[in-house]
Amino acid sequence: MGHRAAVIWLWAALVLLMRGAGALWLQLPPSGTKCVSEEIQPNVVVLADYAVIYDNRDHAKPTISVKVTSPYGNTLHHQENVTSGQFAFTTSEAGNYLACFWFGSSDPGLDASVNLDWKIGIAARDWDSVAKKEKIEGVELELKKLEAAVEAIHENLQYLKTREADMRQVSEKTNARVAWFSIMSLGVCVAVSILQLWHLKGFFQKKKLI
Repeated sequence: MGHRAAVIWLWAALVLLMRGAGALWLQLPPSGTKCVSEEIQPNVVVLADYAVIYDNRDHAKPTISVKVTSPYGNTLHHQENVTSGQFAFTTSEAGNYLACFWFGSSDPGLDASVNLDWKIGIAARDWDSVAKKEKIEGVELELKKLEAAVEAIHENLQYLKTREADMRQVSEKTNARVAWFSIMSLGVCVAVSILQLWHLKGFFQKKKLI
């Protein structure tokens, strides 16, 4: 029963990780840009296909421009005046990767969408090629997928652990700075109060009130 539960858990993990594979339907505005972002950790394979969906048969299919950037603003993919395309890369830094789409021409009458099939991590892996290369199929192939899922889970946990440590360090530094600022503010208030008392004492002595 424990073995069966472990297999079910691994399958659930694989399904969750495979959620990185999915088609998005983006309605483009006649003018302006439509963007989609995904937070991805380093050393992850990303593969995406995109295509313009246009129902008006009386007019030619409109073209779009595409730009994909990394969290630090590096351009990973850039195409102009296309109706479909593909981009693929391996992430080198952690953060939000941004894919933006806009029409090649600003026609107020344009009404089109972009179908984006964005695959991340093990979802982007070509399992058919893996099966042919390693000559495996059936249960062996599924076990290979589960092994990849376990590795991906381990990498995600390590990534989350690193992020948690970084956030804790930032929080501790922020708390220390707030504490020093509070002490300095209190010191300034005490100093101002002493100066006010000294000034008032001198004023009253000058007026011979004390």
